[in-house]
Order: sequence, then structure tokens, then C-alpha cells
Amino acid sequence: MTLASRLKRLGADLSLLSVAIIWGSTFLIVQDATKQTPVFTFLFWRFLLATVLMAFFSFKHFYLIDRKTLFAGFILGAFLFLGYAFQTFALLYAYSSTVGFITGLNVVVIPFVLLIIFKQKVSIRSCAGAIIAAFGLYFLSANTQIGIGKGEFYALICAFMFSFQIVFTGFYTKKHNTYSLVLVQFFAVTLFCFFGIFTFNNPILPPKFDYLFMKAVVITSVFATIFAFFVQTAMQKFTSSTKTAIIFTCEPIAAGVTGYFFANEIFTCMQFIGAFLIIVGMLTAEIGDYVVKKIKGG
Repeated sequence: MTLASRLKRLGADLSLLSVAIIWGSTFLIVQDATKQTPVFTFLFWRFLLATVLMAFFSFKHFYLIDRKTLFAGFILGAFLFLGYAFQTFALLYAYSSTVGFITGLNVVVIPFVLLIIFKQKVSIRSCAGAIIAAFGLYFLSANTQIGIGKGEFYALICAFMFSFQIVFTGFYTKKHNTYSLVLVQFFAVTLFCFFGIFTFNNPILPPKFDYLFMKAVVITSVFATIFAFFVQTAMQKFTSSTKTAIIFTCEPIAAGVTGYFFANEIFTCMQFIGAFLIIVGMLTAEIGDYVVKKIKGG
């Protein structure tokens, strides 16, 4: 591998790391915003702004949007919408750091999605990682009477939805223009949120157009949506899926650090053990395969 290729892959890895940190650190911002703004109202304005800004940046690529791109974008948008909807609902009932750790389980779910959808083999290490992470989830949700509360359950569904989004992004990004694919995906999420507003009788306008709401919408639209998903879609072309999954394990870590330092979220000893086991499970599933391949390759 040439020096230029190594630098390109390093740049891709660092870009994906920045995405993981941004996603993890914005859990708390979303949680604060949804205390006064209904979930679908907040998501609608977040993705509407993201769609408008993305359209401005990608207008030169409009001619590449065909029926196949629309189909792919709406598939990704559906998974993304369901992921964010369940994640935002989860933040109403659980710590932002807890939701962040559980969302990170999508890294462990991905091999099984690949097996079911694309018939790719699941290794023993992936199965072991899933079991370890499942035990971690049990300990992490120890603050609820039934083991897994409403917030943790919603976050778990969110993890599955994001796993589908990541898998299908890796599939579609090799077939479609990045700008057009991301734009259609954002538009689809905005449309789904619009229908969600009327389905759940949410107001289309937020109760307060105050600093808290505007800050949350702008930060999540610009950084956690446009920047994050454009980088994810573009950079998966230059680095392996294994490395991408490993890097994204930093998201729940960032969520935990943010919740600890900025919201005084305190975990019990059992919950620290649970969080640790989730990280061990994710790393077992992803780094284990990577290390074995390196050893076999010499």
C-alpha cells in the first residue's frame, strides 16, 4: 500500500472518529430539547434544516437523482427515521449516557444483519460479543425494577434500526452519488417526521422558539446530521467495515463522558460493569475478527 493510500485511509478513520464523538456528545443536547418539544416536532425541524442546507451544497448533483437513487435514499431514510425516533423517545425515559451505550449495540447487531440480508457468515467471535454485550445491557439497566425499562427498550430498537442503516449505506454508497444519496435520505426522514407529527398529534411548531430549541436544532442539523452522515457515506468507500465498526464504538463512550461531566449523571457500580461489558462485547465482535485475520495473514 502506498503512502498516499495509507494517508487516505487514516484520514477516513479520523473523520469517522469525529462522527462518533459528535453523535455521542449530542445525546444530552437532544434530551434537553425534547423536554419541552415533542419528539417528531423536534426531528422534523432538525431534518428540514438539514435537507435545505444539504440541497444548497448538492444542487450541482441534482441531475443524478433517478428512481434508483430515490428508492435507495428512502430505504436509508426509513431506517434513519425509525432509529432517531426510537432514540429520541428513549431519551425521555433514560439517561443520555445509558441510551448512548445501548445505541452502540448496533455494532454487534451488524454481523447478524449481514448474515440475514446478504448471507454473510457470522463468526464465533461476533456471537460471543453479542452475548457479552447482552449481559452488559442487563447490568446497565439495573436502575429499573423490571430489568429493562421503557427507555432502554426503545434504545435497543434504535440500535437495530441504525444497524440496518449502516449495512445498507455500505451497500448503496458504492452504487450512487454521495451528495444525491444523502440529500434524498434527509428529505425522506423529513417527510416521515411530518407524517409522524400528525399521527401522534404533535404541533408542527415547537412550543418555544427559544435559545434551547434553536441551539439543539442547529447543532444537530449541521454537525450530527449533515456533517456526520455525509462523512459516514463518503468515508466508508476508503476504509473497511471492520474499522468503521470499531471506530463507532467510541460513540457510547462519548455519550457517557458527556453525561458524566455536563449532566452529573451518576452510575451505580453495577451499571459501570454493564457499560464496560457492552464495550468488551463490541470490541470482541469487531477487533477479534480483525486481529485473527492479521495473525493468519502474517
